[in-house]
Amino acid sequence: MTDPDAIGRLLDGTHPDPDGGAPLRVATRRVVVAPTLRGREADCIAGLPLGRRLAVVVDPITRGVLGDAVERALAARGEVDAIVLPDRPHADEATVGRLAAATTRADALVAVGAGTINDLCKYVSAGAGKPYVVFATAPSMNGYVSLNAAITVHGHKKSLAAQAPLGAFFDLGVLAAAPPRMIRSGLGDSLCRCTAQADWLLAHHLLGLPYREAPFALLAADEAPLFAESAALLRGDLATMERLVRTLLLSGFGTAIVGNSQPASQGEHLISHYVDMLGDPAWPMSFHGEQIGVTTLTMARLQERVLASEAPRVHPCTLDQAALVAKFGPELGASCWTDYQRKRVDTTRAERINAVLAARWDAIRTSIADILRPARELEAVLRRADAPLTPAALGWPEPFYARAVAEARLIRDRYTFLDFAADTSAAAA
Repeated sequence: MTDPDAIGRLLDGTHPDPDGGAPLRVATRRVVVAPTLRGREADCIAGLPLGRRLAVVVDPITRGVLGDAVERALAARGEVDAIVLPDRPHADEATVGRLAAATTRADALVAVGAGTINDLCKYVSAGAGKPYVVFATAPSMNGYVSLNAAITVHGHKKSLAAQAPLGAFFDLGVLAAAPPRMIRSGLGDSLCRCTAQADWLLAHHLLGLPYREAPFALLAADEAPLFAESAALLRGDLATMERLVRTLLLSGFGTAIVGNSQPASQGEHLISHYVDMLGDPAWPMSFHGEQIGVTTLTMARLQERVLASEAPRVHPCTLDQAALVAKFGPELGASCWTDYQRKRVDTTRAERINAVLAARWDAIRTSIADILRPARELEAVLRRADAPLTPAALGWPEPFYARAVAEARLIRDRYTFLDFAADTSAAAA
């Protein structure tokens, strides 16, 4: 059974914390999920402290899908500046600068779009100290209400602090009419709950890092029925689409409650980010969630193999800054080293981890196995929705993908099964 009141309780600050803390509360003040929002666009933002001059941010596609209607409706309540980004905009420092300059006169930003437009607006509005709201145009990712934005800085894709929207609005009819690949993308972004949770729990056990159950408890009621009904998403079934939207929202709220993306972004995202950063631009375009579906299957299989092994031992890492610079170049290599060195397993850390493994490996692997879904089950979820299953289906050459899996751990400070598998090999590097 779903919990239809969970989102409402998060908004009003009355949701119990399964970790035993104070009731859960999020910064977003209003969420509307409805079969249609036609004619209700201005009502969605009524009463929110947005000021009178709004910058409605679209690209050529999202403007036609929903942006024109939002602009007309909001123009009736105040001044509206239409900011049209280029087709397929990039969430990078150059675009951030252009959007910040274009919205200096606005009191608030209104994002009309999905992942990239939302990330740009949440990051730019946070930097300017202005509120923003978002009208979704596709159920393609789980970052609508999160506190972070994926922004590429000097070629290094980073998860940067941003802000949650004051309001997030979802027209199920618009979302059901989105391109099938974007719907599959949202399903793919939802698939990684178990692999991300496993990575986070591993780091908690081995490194003593904080860990919380709350983000995953929020998803428990919707995950199994959504996965079972994944084929219905492509048939325009609004009830299943609403379940996907709830899952994407609750996943984003889970990251907001924790204050970072750890509950929803671990090894599977590192592999995807590596491809974004270092893949060939001439390869076919793929959506973020399509990538996450494929990389989640990779992580699930890796986690299953590692957990099946007997009491592993980690070895001190021999990799240094010079090696990363040689691998990635001076600018990107130095940036990656800044992140990687925070989790790097030196001799002292290796000794501490090995003591934990010797004493508790069976208990650790049992606790992680309990929250996993088998890789074959995750593959079936994607298969029912006719989503990509392999790197080849995304146009990624196998040798490059093997390198991405081996090296993705080097680009971020998050300790995952990618690190553990490398650190327990005969020659950790």
